[in-house]
Amino acid sequence: MSMLLRTEGVRKAYGGVQALDACEIEVGEGSVAGLIGPNGSGKTTLFNVITGYAKADAGHVYLADRKITNLAPDKVFALGIGRTFQLTRIFASLTVLENMLVASRHGRGSARKHAMEQLDFVGIAGHQAELAGTLSYGQRKLLELAYVLVADPAVILLDEPAGGVNLSLVNHIADRIRELNAAGKTFLIVEHNMEFVMGLCDRVTVLDSGTVVAAGPPGIIRTDRRVLNAYLGEDLDAGEDE
Repeated sequence: MSMLLRTEGVRKAYGGVQALDACEIEVGEGSVAGLIGPNGSGKTTLFNVITGYAKADAGHVYLADRKITNLAPDKVFALGIGRTFQLTRIFASLTVLENMLVASRHGRGSARKHAMEQLDFVGIAGHQAELAGTLSYGQRKLLELAYVLVADPAVILLDEPAGGVNLSLVNHIADRIRELNAAGKTFLIVEHNMEFVMGLCDRVTVLDSGTVVAAGPPGIIRTDRRVLNAYLGEDLDAGEDE
């Protein structure tokens, strides 16, 4: 499997806090990769460095064989990396459909059709004319996913897609990811819901204090002593069904 996205020796500090320390991760083309770790371990910081929202102090980010370290977010997006955010970022004063058209790369004639296809895929096409700011939290999550999909990125980074939503929507999002992955889409997912991660991902990387402490298949990661030590004091199975 060829590596579509990878980081090498990435370091990032905020003041005296080393958020990332020689951080390395690999995401194979056509895979669903997971990124987990206790709170404050550097997961979102790594997403921000990959997508240009934070500058790496050292190290590099590669998309396939192209070095994209410290490119601006719009350039990273244009090269084929789409992402969602822990706290959804939508244009609240625009309609759902208008949000989609902002992100579309299609020509004017086909942009609306393609946007509606993505809204239908995630399940909110019926809300196309509503202001995005009136959507529920779960619907905003689905809009943000559709917003990413409409640009047809090569790799999709999801920051806590199951966070704060009910079990039915968690399952709905997981099904959409599986369907997209079956069609060839590549994912890197940050998530605290371990059942969600372990049920979706081919490979899981574990961060602790900005450093990778383990990486491998979900079954191995779940019993890795280094992982259990990293989560000491936290519930590794948080978010699982009772």
